[in-house]
Amino acid sequence: MARPAMIIVGSGEAGGCAAVALREAGWEGPITLYGEERHGPYERPPLSKELLTEKEPPKPRPSAEAGRFDELGISHRPNSRVIDIDPAGKEISLHSGQTAHYEKLLLATGARARLMSVPGSEYALTLRSFEDAWALRHLFGAGGHAVIIGGGFIGLELAASAIKLGGRVTLLENQERLLSRAVPAELAQRLHEEHVCRGVRFHFGASVSRVERRAVILENGERIAGDVVICGIGAEPETALARKAGLRAQNGIVTDDRLCTSNPAIYACGDCAASVHPQFSDQPMRFESWQIAREQGALAGRNMAGANERQSIVPWFWSQQYDLHLQIAGLPDLGKSTVVRPLSDDAVLQFYIDGGGRLVGAAALGQLSDVARDMRIAQMLIARKATPDPAVLAATERRLKTLLAA
Repeated sequence: MARPAMIIVGSGEAGGCAAVALREAGWEGPITLYGEERHGPYERPPLSKELLTEKEPPKPRPSAEAGRFDELGISHRPNSRVIDIDPAGKEISLHSGQTAHYEKLLLATGARARLMSVPGSEYALTLRSFEDAWALRHLFGAGGHAVIIGGGFIGLELAASAIKLGGRVTLLENQERLLSRAVPAELAQRLHEEHVCRGVRFHFGASVSRVERRAVILENGERIAGDVVICGIGAEPETALARKAGLRAQNGIVTDDRLCTSNPAIYACGDCAASVHPQFSDQPMRFESWQIAREQGALAGRNMAGANERQSIVPWFWSQQYDLHLQIAGLPDLGKSTVVRPLSDDAVLQFYIDGGGRLVGAAALGQLSDVARDMRIAQMLIARKATPDPAVLAATERRLKTLLAA
């Protein structure tokens, strides 16, 4: 009888990293990766940036792991939708009618674009896949007017891309400022000012009443017309398959700090997972970032192969808008006090310290060359649970690197 495979559902960054990590950790049996898209694992950050603006016809940018599948004997099954899991029989069912048995199963199903619950919401385009980016690329013409709903990262990156292509942008945000859930107010204001300087028009406190094919109607009756309407109000974890299988799910597929679900033979990672992070909380949290997807995928793969590693990844996120590079490490929301460190005339780094003096987060905005090095050091300090002297963090004449030796 053939040995059951290690099966991975989801062929994004997390799934691809898990497959390679499984093999490198010593698993010698079959590894099968099922993905609904026709592409292999590819990088998603360029979808809202380079793939929209580069002159050459775009192609998905394959992840580094995808090029190693043949070498490592990993089977990738594109255009394959898993519709059911039988945890008792350790079997999955596919839309094609086929079934497959697993030794262990990883759910790396990612997330889907969050949709509005207003009439006409189907007229608003979203961005989550390469095909979505391809459709938007054909609509982002010079002089075209894009009406973007949502002042989060996706909405702002799409606005920057449309402006770069010579288009016009009106952005609607129902809160009173941009990035209210993720970015400190001072840095969000700087990004707002940059977008205004580039020509983006903003409507804050804007509640959408309905969407038309080429217009948005606000609750106050105002009609904002454009050539394309885009909805960028966040993402929702893909948990339907897990819930159907009886796995615990709450704002994501719930896992412990080793990325194991409520079933010991099933793991979850990436955008679909709400995992315990022992450094920050004993409650499951969901992290949405390219880096977390990759590192959680690798951790899940190793643990499926027999390791027993706890999650210790420091969350890290970045966004590029025009020439500005935003980076966030750790969880700034846990901070009780803030220390500001100027990095240059146009760049700043903010540290976030909890009530016990521990560094729990950092955020920087500026040119990449100005922020990258110090943000990497900040990430290392957070990982070490450092309690640095706030005066040293603020002192630009002191190199941050010296804190690593303390």
